[in-house]
Amino acid sequence: MNADRCSVLAGGIVARLTPLTSAALAQSRGNDVTEPATYATVAMQLTARSQEGAPDEASARAAMVAHIASLEGQIRSASIFIMQYGGVPVKLAVLPEYLFTSYPGRIGLSEFAAKVGFARAGPEYEELGALAQKLGMFLAGNAYEQDENFPGFYFQTSFLVAPSGDVVLRYRRLMSMFAPSPHDVWERYLDIYGLDGVFPVADTEIGRIAAIASEEILYPEIARALAMRGAELFVHSSSEIGSPLDTPKDIAKRARAFENMAYVVSANTAGISGTALPLSSAEGNSQVVDWKGNVVAESNDGETFTAFAPIDLSSLRAARRRPAMTNTLARQRPALFSEAYAAVADNFHRADGMMADGDATVPDHDYFKRAQEAVIERLAKAGII
Repeated sequence: MNADRCSVLAGGIVARLTPLTSAALAQSRGNDVTEPATYATVAMQLTARSQEGAPDEASARAAMVAHIASLEGQIRSASIFIMQYGGVPVKLAVLPEYLFTSYPGRIGLSEFAAKVGFARAGPEYEELGALAQKLGMFLAGNAYEQDENFPGFYFQTSFLVAPSGDVVLRYRRLMSMFAPSPHDVWERYLDIYGLDGVFPVADTEIGRIAAIASEEILYPEIARALAMRGAELFVHSSSEIGSPLDTPKDIAKRARAFENMAYVVSANTAGISGTALPLSSAEGNSQVVDWKGNVVAESNDGETFTAFAPIDLSSLRAARRRPAMTNTLARQRPALFSEAYAAVADNFHRADGMMADGDATVPDHDYFKRAQEAVIERLAKAGII
């Protein structure tokens, strides 16, 4: 791996984001500082449906398309209530993690990709586009996605569909215990998609939106990298254990919002059907967190839309441009940390772990445990743990 790629891998990425962001935003926005009107967002807490046990691909895909179509009534009725309640139109609905398929369990990676992986121009995205058009709003969600550049693979992908029906954001999950990451095929992934494809931010009429997947909310580097690319609102699709106690993810949602001066809209599942787990094992605590780190709306258990709140981008943007101790984003010094990251990076997860002789190679399920064991061994040897 060349030195430039090593710097990206090790955390030198932070030193490269600012000029790239400035140029991209200047080109896309020019001097236009028109602020969008306040709008409402809703985290739809819905039941995920497992497709692992579907008899074949055709039946799994028919079920997924039907599930997507069935959301129209739920989202529309929720939006009408929210508009009547607060007088602000809903322009963004966030759906839970892997809502249409659940997670793969012990099924083979390639088998799961073939059975339920969304294709870029596949029927699932077509149905989501049609739904966004009917509702006249942005839809954010999460699914397992195929990639023609990596046959047999899936990437867990967070997406944003615009009211036009177009997919305007695709973010592939970077940190996962049991799923491929772009980092596992890093050299080729960067060659194909570039850094913009790793840390995408959608510049939309309702703000600059980025996605964080599930437990990635626990890793501050991901949110920071996206914030330094201009993200003002993080859509967070998750499937997690809800609790009346503060969970690690709940704490992290508030921290990511405060430290980056950005909204977090987090949609959790209302349980997962079609598995042996008790239905309500992953439900509750969908949230909207404002840019000061305050939870302004939160759901209890079950299928519900009650995590909804207005988004005030004008106040956020004014605060980001104001010199103050509370301007945590502008006070950052990214260049301070790149060398420290680079110095220890080789002890942690290494790039291209799923590449062999220049080809992307689908691993067995136990690969993920072996990879973490190797990291732990290196950390111990280096005296880090």
